[in-house]
Amino acid sequence: MAIWLNKDSKVIVQGMTGATGMKHTKLMLGDGTNVVGGVNPRKAGQTVDFDGTEVPVFGTVKEAIEKTGANVSVIFVPEKFTKDAVVEAIDAEIPLAVVITEGIAVHDTAAFWAYAGKKGNKTRIIGPNCPGIITPGQSNVGIIPGDITKPGRIGLVSKSGTLTYQMMYELRDIGFSTAVGIGGDPIIGTTHIDALAAFQDDPDTDLIVMIGEIGGDAEERAAAFIKENVTKPVVGYVAGFTAPEGKTMGHAGAIVSGSSGTAQAKKEALEAAGVKVGKTPTETAKLAREILSA
Repeated sequence: MAIWLNKDSKVIVQGMTGATGMKHTKLMLGDGTNVVGGVNPRKAGQTVDFDGTEVPVFGTVKEAIEKTGANVSVIFVPEKFTKDAVVEAIDAEIPLAVVITEGIAVHDTAAFWAYAGKKGNKTRIIGPNCPGIITPGQSNVGIIPGDITKPGRIGLVSKSGTLTYQMMYELRDIGFSTAVGIGGDPIIGTTHIDALAAFQDDPDTDLIVMIGEIGGDAEERAAAFIKENVTKPVVGYVAGFTAPEGKTMGHAGAIVSGSSGTAQAKKEALEAAGVKVGKTPTETAKLAREILSA
């Protein structure tokens, strides 16, 4: 089992023919991802050879879905064109759109997120500014290294890309059902709560690791959700204990005002909900091991 992505997922790549899209399409194919097409109106009708695998290019997402049965799109489109690309995916009603692009204007994200809601939320958006989603051994959509872990029974949801990779590597001997990088922008599609709910319902996920960071109140809201709805053990880590107040740290969403949004406040909220919180990623991985071996 897995959440949102499995071996049967048929993936298209919006922006496949650009340098970044080409690089990561090749890597995704190498991880066994079923990439069935790319989308570029200027190169429709062409095919791209990835080490012997011919991938067709379509003019629109709608055409790609009609011709291939695609149900996942991963978006590697430059930031000034990303809103239009996501809106096109929503109009085509693709079930999952994974937006890797960083540097998207917040009002653009707000616009396409609101548009998805107006259209009935038929398209789940992961991102933007995220590493994507991987179900090890089945499918990998985005930029997560596919060789740092194996299939297992831990579910991972993380705001941070690099901490996603580190946690997967730290627990590589146990493995993961699915790992989801949700991104750290002020406005994102899929949230910690969405992933927590999905992992709670997944019979093959035994433990959930949740990685947050300073800024906003997403982790506090996730803590309240865990307290009321999650019966599986949850282990957490919050990046940014040493961050100075009032400074934006890396992700645009990671800004602290007074005591609101601090790592300590988030840690306390999670612990009050019964989540064991590590002070470092390595300590967090150790807590997960202890729970699974108990």
